[in-house]
Amino acid sequence: MKRYKHLDSIIYLNLTMMAVVNITAGKIIHLGVFTLSAASLCIPITYVIGDTLTEVYGYKESRRATWLLIGSTVLLAVFMQLAIYLPPAPGFAYNQAYTQVLGQVPRVVAGTWAALFAGQFLNDYVLAKMKVLTRKRFLWTRTVGSTVVAQAADTTLFYVIALYNVIPNGLLVHSILSAWCLKVAIEVAITPVTYAVVRWLKRSEQVDAYDDHTNFTPFSLQRG
Repeated sequence: MKRYKHLDSIIYLNLTMMAVVNITAGKIIHLGVFTLSAASLCIPITYVIGDTLTEVYGYKESRRATWLLIGSTVLLAVFMQLAIYLPPAPGFAYNQAYTQVLGQVPRVVAGTWAALFAGQFLNDYVLAKMKVLTRKRFLWTRTVGSTVVAQAADTTLFYVIALYNVIPNGLLVHSILSAWCLKVAIEVAITPVTYAVVRWLKRSEQVDAYDDHTNFTPFSLQRG
């Protein structure tokens, strides 16, 4: 099996960004005309990572990275919940605030699991299939096209599971639409960055995966 120089580093960065997303997702912020989760600030980095994993290394490696992400969120939820339920030490005056802010993480993680499973696998599938259909041409069509499809599922699942009955329904719907539109707009805006990263990685790794005979089931960790 081919050994890659940069794949592990990309996966580690992806895991770190997912931890940031899980902790910041519960805060709703207002930026201009957009009302969205603070986790949306991580979108440019996570998009470049997601696009390059599938475009450069192929669907099988991106599938493995997605399962690693899901596993890391499980660990985060377990230990965060344990920290909340353990009795605070005498003199620790911030237990209520700690619990109020981080107590939502398990629900956020549940939304993240569903969103990851549907959104990431849809993104990888659409991108890989479009790469075959376009015969490796027009990278922008598959990065943007996969985002339009995947983020419709990802955003809806995450916001409904994580924030339904937490915020008013009108704000929830507005947040979903705002986040989806913003995510697609960001994908378009960072396309030059994605092109540069993909070009550099392909040249450095001497690889350009082509999933013309790939089994696209998400329920596998098969590599190569």
